[in-house]
Amino acid sequence: MARKRQSFDPKSFLARIGEGRTIANYPKDQTIFRQGDPANAVFYIQKGKVKVTVVSEQGKEAIVAFLGVDEFFGEACLAGQAQRITTVTAIADSVIMRLEKADLVDVIHKEPAFSEMFIAHLLARTIRVEADLVDQLFNSSEKRLARLLLLLANFGKEGKPEPIIAKISQETLAEMIGTTRSRVSFFMNRFRKLGFIDYNGHIEVHSSLLNVILHDQPEIKNVLE
Repeated sequence: MARKRQSFDPKSFLARIGEGRTIANYPKDQTIFRQGDPANAVFYIQKGKVKVTVVSEQGKEAIVAFLGVDEFFGEACLAGQAQRITTVTAIADSVIMRLEKADLVDVIHKEPAFSEMFIAHLLARTIRVEADLVDQLFNSSEKRLARLLLLLANFGKEGKPEPIIAKISQETLAEMIGTTRSRVSFFMNRFRKLGFIDYNGHIEVHSSLLNVILHDQPEIKNVLE
């Protein structure tokens, strides 16, 4: 009698080392890969946060995204990308799995449960990029800042939010939402006075910050607009 095949659990697969899978610790500010490196693996964040940046030919750096637990990065290699077009750096102590390209492709082909999870990740990333574009085109700077803070704290994702986010400078926040540091400072102080955040060496985000996105806040919106 044939032995029944055990069901494949993507979470367990991504929690332990195995063929084509290694796990490494990355302290804050350590680079996982650099722009121009060979693109031959996909990475999965078990713990921590990373930032994705790109540098233009003129030497100007831009932050593309912040990524956190249960997110993949480097997946463009699966579409034929030979070299990395971004740099990924840990912004908090992180535990990250490296999945070799050939082995990951094999799992995608053989395991429907993993394929479904990975496709869901790709779709979520596409939706996120589209939302980022809409945010930049149509939303005011305070709404863009509120949305970024909520994303950094994992509000709206599966699992419990992490309201205390990694230390990020106001210059970085300003760069991410396309405004000036002074404007970010103004809105951070306003958010704190309204009880939406606590800001004292680190940023603690409260769910009430959603009010800035879901409703017009005249006391904020009419300032500096």
